[in-house]
Amino acid sequence: MPEDPITQELRVEQFRREDVEREQAEAAPDEEEEAQHERRADKAAYLREKLEERAVAEKRADDEEG
Repeated sequence: MPEDPITQELRVEQFRREDVEREQAEAAPDEEEEAQHERRADKAAYLREKLEERAVAEKRADDEEG
Protein backbone atom coordinates (compact mmCIF):
# COMPACT_ATOMS: atom_id res chain seq x y z
CA MET A 1 0.00 0.00 0.00
CA PRO A 2 1.32 3.49 -0.80
CA GLU A 3 2.39 5.96 1.85
CA ASP A 4 -0.35 7.78 3.75
CA PRO A 5 -1.06 11.01 1.81
CA ILE A 6 -1.02 13.13 4.97
CA THR A 7 2.37 11.76 6.04
CA GLN A 8 3.71 12.36 2.54
CA GLU A 9 2.36 15.93 2.47
CA LEU A 10 3.87 16.72 5.86
CA ARG A 11 7.22 15.28 4.84
CA VAL A 12 7.30 17.36 1.66
CA GLU A 13 6.36 20.47 3.63
CA GLN A 14 9.19 19.90 6.12
CA PHE A 15 11.65 19.37 3.27
CA ARG A 16 10.51 22.66 1.73
CA ARG A 17 10.82 24.49 5.06
CA GLU A 18 14.30 23.11 5.61
CA ASP A 19 15.37 24.26 2.15
CA VAL A 20 13.92 27.76 2.61
CA GLU A 21 15.51 28.19 6.04
CA ARG A 22 18.92 27.09 4.76
CA GLU A 23 18.66 29.61 1.92
CA GLN A 24 17.68 32.34 4.37
CA ALA A 25 20.61 31.39 6.61
CA GLU A 26 22.99 31.87 3.71
CA ALA A 27 21.50 35.29 2.97
CA ALA A 28 21.28 36.43 6.59
CA PRO A 29 22.92 39.79 7.27
CA ASP A 30 24.39 38.77 10.63
CA GLU A 31 25.48 35.70 12.56
CA GLU A 32 22.57 35.80 14.99
CA GLU A 33 19.97 35.68 12.23
CA GLU A 34 21.97 33.03 10.39
CA ALA A 35 22.02 30.86 13.51
CA GLN A 36 18.27 31.32 13.96
CA HIS A 37 17.57 30.13 10.41
CA GLU A 38 19.97 27.20 10.83
CA ARG A 39 18.11 26.12 13.99
CA ARG A 40 14.80 26.29 12.11
CA ALA A 41 16.28 24.28 9.24
CA ASP A 42 17.60 21.68 11.69
CA LYS A 43 14.18 21.41 13.31
CA ALA A 44 12.51 20.93 9.92
CA ALA A 45 15.08 18.24 9.05
CA TYR A 46 14.41 16.48 12.36
CA LEU A 47 10.65 16.54 11.77
CA ARG A 48 11.10 15.27 8.20
CA GLU A 49 13.21 12.38 9.48
CA LYS A 50 10.53 11.49 12.03
CA LEU A 51 7.91 11.57 9.29
CA GLU A 52 10.08 9.24 7.20
CA GLU A 53 10.21 6.86 10.17
CA ARG A 54 6.43 7.12 10.44
CA ALA A 55 6.03 6.27 6.75
CA VAL A 56 8.21 3.18 7.20
CA ALA A 57 6.18 2.12 10.23
CA GLU A 58 2.92 2.64 8.34
CA LYS A 59 4.20 0.53 5.45
CA ARG A 60 5.38 -2.18 7.83
CA ALA A 61 1.96 -2.24 9.54
CA ASP A 62 0.20 -2.49 6.17
CA ASP A 63 2.50 -5.33 5.10
CA GLU A 64 1.76 -7.23 8.31
CA GLU A 65 -2.01 -6.82 7.81
CA GLY A 66 -1.93 -7.93 4.19
